[in-house]
Parts: sequence; C-alpha cells; structure tokens
Amino acid sequence: MIKTRLRPLLVLLLLALFTLVIYQTVSMSRTRAIGDLQQSASADLNRYVLSLQQELDRYKDLPKLLSSHSELVNLLLLPESDGIFRANLYLEKVNKTIGASDSYLMDTEGNTLAASNWSQEGTFVGRNFSFRPYFKDAIGGEEGRYFALGSTSKKRGYFFSYPVEYRGNILGVIVVKIDLNDIETDWNDPQTDILVTDEDGVIFISTRSEWKFRTLEPLPQSDLKRIISSLRYGDHELTSLPILERKRLLDSEVVTLIEGDRIDNQALDGVETRKYLQQIRMVPDAGFNVSILADLKSVDRRVINNALLAGFIYSALVFLVLFLMARRRISHERARFKRQQTLSLERSEARVRAIIDNTHAGLITLDTHGLIESFNPTAEKLFGYNADLIAGEYFSKLIGQEDRAVCWQHISHQNEVSQPAELMIEASGVRANGSMFPIELIIGRMSDSNASRFVVTIHDVTERKENEEQLREARDQLEYRVSERTQDLTRANARLLQEVEEHKHTQNELIQTAKLAAIGQMSAGINHELNQPLTAIRSYTDNALSFLKMGKTEPVNSNLREISGLTQRMAKIIAPLKEFSRKTTGQSTLVSLKAVRDGAMSIMYGRLDKANAKIEWPDKLDQVFVLGDMLRLEQVVVNLISNALQAMEGQSEKWIEIAIAREKNRLLISFRDHGPGIPVSELGKVFEPFYTTKKAGQGLGLGLSISHRIIESMDGQLSVGNHPLGGAMFTINLPTTDASASLVGLE
Repeated sequence: MIKTRLRPLLVLLLLALFTLVIYQTVSMSRTRAIGDLQQSASADLNRYVLSLQQELDRYKDLPKLLSSHSELVNLLLLPESDGIFRANLYLEKVNKTIGASDSYLMDTEGNTLAASNWSQEGTFVGRNFSFRPYFKDAIGGEEGRYFALGSTSKKRGYFFSYPVEYRGNILGVIVVKIDLNDIETDWNDPQTDILVTDEDGVIFISTRSEWKFRTLEPLPQSDLKRIISSLRYGDHELTSLPILERKRLLDSEVVTLIEGDRIDNQALDGVETRKYLQQIRMVPDAGFNVSILADLKSVDRRVINNALLAGFIYSALVFLVLFLMARRRISHERARFKRQQTLSLERSEARVRAIIDNTHAGLITLDTHGLIESFNPTAEKLFGYNADLIAGEYFSKLIGQEDRAVCWQHISHQNEVSQPAELMIEASGVRANGSMFPIELIIGRMSDSNASRFVVTIHDVTERKENEEQLREARDQLEYRVSERTQDLTRANARLLQEVEEHKHTQNELIQTAKLAAIGQMSAGINHELNQPLTAIRSYTDNALSFLKMGKTEPVNSNLREISGLTQRMAKIIAPLKEFSRKTTGQSTLVSLKAVRDGAMSIMYGRLDKANAKIEWPDKLDQVFVLGDMLRLEQVVVNLISNALQAMEGQSEKWIEIAIAREKNRLLISFRDHGPGIPVSELGKVFEPFYTTKKAGQGLGLGLSISHRIIESMDGQLSVGNHPLGGAMFTINLPTTDASASLVGLE
C-alpha cells in the first residue's frame, strides 16, 4: 500500500528532474551556440570588411593621379579647344586599364566635359552633376567619396572624386566610378546575409535582393527629403525593414524580421518570422557600415539536438535504473511465488484428498494392467469392499459379465491412436455380496512419465433409473391424453368450419336484407316521384283524345312526346331498385370508380335532391380502378353517403367531400361530411353490430358493420375518424394497380 502511494510521487519527481535537465541543457546549449555563432559571424564580417576595403583602396588614389594629367588640365583651361576628343580617348583608355565603371571630368559648374563613355548612348558628356555631394566635396578642395544610383545609367556605383588644380586654383573635378556587384556576388554564404549601409542606414549592397534600398530603421521626414532631393537612390521608396524586435547582446543584437515576399506587410497574423544575430563594422574612410546577419536556425537546431540527446541519455539512465529495480523486484517475486506455490500445492493436495474422500462418486485408480490401486470411501460403500483387501484385484471383478469386454478393450488398447481418451458407459455393478445394481462409470486415462494409468468414476444410478421408469410411464399417459384431446379438437374444428360456412351464408342474407330494407326506405320516395309523372300522363292522354276527336293531330303528337319523356323518367326512378336488389357474384375484378359513382348516384340522386345536399367527386374517375366487387362496393358507397346525409340532418348547408389518394399499391377513398362528427369515446364502437346514433325507426345499426365486413372480404380496410376541420371521415383502403394510379397523377 505504501509503495502504491509513493509511485505517483516518484513519477512526479522524475518528470521534474527531466524538466530541469532539459531546461539547463537548452539554456547552456543556446548560450554556447550563440557564442560560437558570434565568433564565426565576427570572423566572417572582418573578412568581408577587409575585402571591401581592399577593393576600394585599389581605386581611391586614381582620381588624384588623373587630376594632374596634362590632357585633362588643358581641357579645363581651354574648354573650347579640340582637346575634348583627346581627353575622351584618354579617359576611355584609363577606364579600360583600371577596370572602373566610368571616369569623367567636370568643370567648376558641374558640367561634364569628357567621359570614358563618350561614345556610348548614355554618355555623361554634357550632363551636369553639381548636385552630387562628391562634386561639392571635390570643388571645395577635398577628396570625395559617395555611393549612389547613376542618374543616367540607374546602376549602383561608388564614386571617388578629386579636385583638378592649376597654380593653386581649382579648375574642375575628376571622378572615377566603380561597380561593387562583383563583391556582392562573392558573398554567397547561405547561413549569413551581408548588408552595406550608408551613413543614413540605407542598404545599398545586400546578398538578398529584396532588402536593397531599404533602411534598418524608419528615417525622419527631413532625412528622407534630403536623400530624395539628392537623387542618390532614384525613385526608390526607402521603406524600413520589418524588424519586429531587437534584443541587445554583448557586442551584437538579435533582430526578428518578417519573412515572405511582401515583407512590408506589418500585419502579424499568419506571417512567418525569422531571427538573426546582427553584427556591424564601420569601413574606415568609406562612409558606410557593413552588417552581417547570421540565421539563428543553426542555433535552434543545435539546441534541439542537444536537448534530444540529453533527454535520450536521461531516459536511458532512468530506464536502466527502472530495469535493475524491476529485475530485483522480479527476483523477490519469483522467490515469494515459489514459496506460495509450494504452500498452494500442499493445500491443493489436501483439498483434493478431502474431495476424493468426501465425494458422492466412487473413485478407483487402476494401474496400466487394470489392477486396482486405490478405493475411496464412497466406492467402499457402493461395492462393500475394504480398500486394503480389494487392492491388487482386477477391476472386472466389480463389473457385470456383459459389460466386462467393453471395459477391458478400452484398458488393453490404451496405446492406439484411434482409441478415445475416456470411456463412459452405463453398466451393472457387482457388490461383495453378489447383488447387482445399475451404475454409470467413466474410465479416464492418466498419463505420467512412466506409463498410462486409469481413474474410474462410478455413480450409483439406481434412483435415476427409477425416475426414468416413472417418466416413461408418465409420458405414455401423456401421449394417450394428447391423442384423446387431438380427436376432440378435430371434431371441434369440424364444427367450427361448419359454423363459419353458416355465418357466411347468414352474412350474405343480412347484406341482402339490408339492401331490401334500403329498398323499402327508397320506395316511399319513389312512390312520391312516380305520382307526379303518372298524373301528368293521365292529363296528356285525356288531352290527346280530345284533340283526336277535334282532328288536331299536331297537339296529339306533342302530348305523346311528353308522355314518352315521362315514361323514361319513371324508368330511371325504378332502375335503382333493380340494380340494388341484385345479388353479387362474390368475385374480385377490376372495378372502375366512375361506374361505382354512377351506380351510387342513380340510387341516391332522389335523396340528395330532396335533402338539397351537395356532393363533390374527384375528376378522371374513369381512369381509376380498384380490385373488388362492383355491386358490393357500390352498396358500401351508398351506405356511407346515406350515413353522411343523416349526420348532417337539420343543417341548412349539407356538403359531402369525396377524395382519393395513393399509398404504394393501395387506393384510399375518403368520405367526409360536414356534420358534428363522432365523439372520440364512440369511435371504437362504430363498426360493432347494432350500434347506431340514428333516431328510432331510421335503422338497426347493421349498415357500417356489414360495410366493414364487405371491404375486408375484398382485401381492404374501412376506417373512421374525425377530420381536423370538423365532421366525420370514413376511408376505404383497397388494392389497386400501378397503371390506374399513374393515370390520375396519384404517384
């Protein structure tokens, strides 16, 4: 328990020590790496400064040497003479010899009289450079040095100037311009960048092209105006480098720059930065400084490598210590486990012996020849032998004569591959007194280094055999009772089939009776409808006789046509009685909803007119078909319309809506009235026989029950509910065909 509690503390201590080691390694490595980088950068910077100074020293005395040449002095004394041509040739020859970029001579006004590029397109001859500081310094009697972009060539150049004197008077200025691009090209160390800046901090030489003509720090507006007015750097903007941070060290500083193509972007989000170690040296008598920027990535790599190495060494040491501790703990655990195993084996042997002695099964061990070696107490009780006396006897002595061959074959064929390792049989045991009893024995093989031995497990199954006999008798009795019940159920099933047939006949009779009852209800209306045309026929007949006596045949013809129309009307009134009373065939066929509508309306038109009710049917019913029986479906539709009329009895406006809808291969026909609806508590009773909400004498309550059975007989369903906007709604669900649904756009 104590070790378990100390383990988290040990882990925390190791982590803290690991953090301290890594921190110290990183700190010391960074300090040493920066020191080494400072020394390396300082040596490189001194070398670059020396090479730049040597390059300048090659040309610094040339203007002074040229200032005393007679051709140049004569040209300044006599500007209008033909000495211009000789001066141009001389300067061209000198320029090629010394390897300068340009050499040219100016008078006291700054006008160029002769130049080494006199024959080129962009010659300096005739141009005025009095605005250049190197001219001002030389015309004042001093040596001039200056870096600038050429106002004509737009190329970078370093200018050396010197006054041309004659007898103490300054006649003009001689200038030698050199190109420093070769020096810039030689500085190609990928780990460092070189900057050469003027006295204002403007970069005019750099190993990185995007840094040229930028400043190390933002310049004041007055300095910017001065530099721009001197045309020193042409039209360049002279923006500062995007230095985010400066950190001063002993003789250098660490600067952080924004990297990327658009380094003038000062937004920090998503911008890559890089850190440099900067050292600056001033070039004597040159008027500019040389800076070296050494990338600190090498420092970071060295720090990371040292940190990884320190972490690896620390981890290796920790793992080594843990391995030694684990090995020591494993040795202790092995010794402890060995002691526990010994104790466990002793306890196990004692427990096994106790189990063997107290088990309810007889256990007998045999040697490789089938001789008895040991008897447990239960075996002694089962067979009545003493363990010491039975030892050395053959096991077959305990088994009945008919079962000995099987047991002996298993024991004697112990080395055969096909022989099973265990034999389990039911046999007869033989007690010491010669009596026999049923047993279940299992002969299992125990293999050791010497030979195979056997353990025999014996169970007395006398009680089980008695139970099996009782179960056998109970099973026989159960089979006899099941046979009797089966005969009873067969007879009951036959009676039920007979009753079902009788119920079907009764249902058909009820349907026909309901139809006849409906005919009785229609007869009163039909009687009223027939009285008027009969009275009219009588009047037209009497008038026709009178007109015949008078010899007027035209009125007679008119009366006969009226009588013919009245007889047709009477036929339409009587037709529903004939159609409605006809019995159905009971066969399901393809039924057109238009035919169903026409048949139902021919039966209900009189009641609808009398009740002043409005009924709406869907369009294109001649293209919609369902599977069912024409007459029986027509009877259900008539019943649903009649119930809707009765539900709206007493209302001034009676309106019945009929709609159809498609659900896969089923067609739903809904009948909605605009009556008060059906109470929710009564919805489950609507299709029960003799349930009705009609007044006394209006019906028996069998119409909906019969309609429900009719729809079910056509593999359909009839359901009821209340419409959300009011009124009851009955829905007929019948099978249909894909063609009929697609014709009316129900998909």
